[in-house]
Amino acid sequence: GATGGGSRLEWRLPGRSVSAQLQAAVCLSVKSCSMKDPIGFLRRQQEADTGDAAERWQRMETFYNRRLWHQLTVELLEFTLIPCFPSGDNLLQLYENFISDFEHRINPLSLVEIILRVVRQMNDAQMALSLLEKTWEKVKDNDEALILCRTAIAAIKIKIGDLQETKKIIEEVDEMLEKLPGVTSVHGRFYDTSSSYYQLVGDHAAYYREALRYLGCTELSDLSMGSQQQRAFTLGLAALLGDGIYNFGELLMHPILESLRNTENQWLIDTLYAFNSGNVETFFSLKTYWGSQSDLANNEQRLKEKLQLLCLMEMVFTRPANHRQMTFREISHQAKVPVDEVEMLVMKALSAGLVKGSIDEVDHKVHMTWVQPRVMDLQQVSFMKQRLEAWCADVKNISILVEDHAHEVLG
Repeated sequence: GATGGGSRLEWRLPGRSVSAQLQAAVCLSVKSCSMKDPIGFLRRQQEADTGDAAERWQRMETFYNRRLWHQLTVELLEFTLIPCFPSGDNLLQLYENFISDFEHRINPLSLVEIILRVVRQMNDAQMALSLLEKTWEKVKDNDEALILCRTAIAAIKIKIGDLQETKKIIEEVDEMLEKLPGVTSVHGRFYDTSSSYYQLVGDHAAYYREALRYLGCTELSDLSMGSQQQRAFTLGLAALLGDGIYNFGELLMHPILESLRNTENQWLIDTLYAFNSGNVETFFSLKTYWGSQSDLANNEQRLKEKLQLLCLMEMVFTRPANHRQMTFREISHQAKVPVDEVEMLVMKALSAGLVKGSIDEVDHKVHMTWVQPRVMDLQQVSFMKQRLEAWCADVKNISILVEDHAHEVLG
């Protein structure tokens, strides 16, 4: 209301004193001063830059004024990749002074992509985590964006040594990933992070699985030769040392392994092929090489036992289905294991689900009915081709025999 005092009028809000109104006015003034000025920021950048960069700043101002959020997002995704941005705090300034003003208008997955580039400029891990966690809350309704954001958080947790929290995040995100249809742009980055975690904690089998998944989502040309060689080497070691890994075909058929060929680590390829074919002699002939690798040398007995199981599997695989009876002595000779230890070897293979069959302890024989399917290398495929050709020939002979004697059977 208004109060009169001579010719002076004072306006007051109902129920509020003069001091309260003055305080509110000051707060309003401070708030106005602290508000973002996106247009002012863009124009300052235009004045500071020249050429293509200045034109981009102008385009962003136009898109912003016209509220063309999609076009602005596309421009930002391209702009934040310009070489001048990865250094200093340019991206952080761009985010704080411009992008944060309309981030709720940006496609959630695109927003996270931009935030990840901002985070790379932050030297303080806690600040980076704080920004990612705030972003996580903003994009939690979009599965892909949420997965990518949580994956980035896990990657930082790995760097600062918070492995317990990393494990929790990876397990949660893995469940979310299983629900996504097909392979998305976030799959590869999650598998890259999860494989890094399992490598760090020394879980060879899990690392092998996640690293192969990563390669399945990634173009090999996107990796430098040095990165290819490093991944091929660690994958090879994980395959040899990983518990429960008896299938090397997928790795042997992957072109990344060729990055080790004709290098000082060529021996690893030869060792993997020796394991895949169950060739005990070849493995020990390469001991000069793998013996100098501490992880392999320290686990020689485990490697030998694993190789002997693979040798047994290969013996079963290479025999015709109607001739899978083997003597203890045959197994002993092939697997380089004492005859009195053959029964234990077969029992291990049976209990691990690698083969199915029975043991005749009286006659010292083993009859196998099934062997675990594996991804085959080219030599094994060639052998399978020969087996199929022999099977087709047998079927044809039986067919001819039935035709020749059909009239006798039918009377």
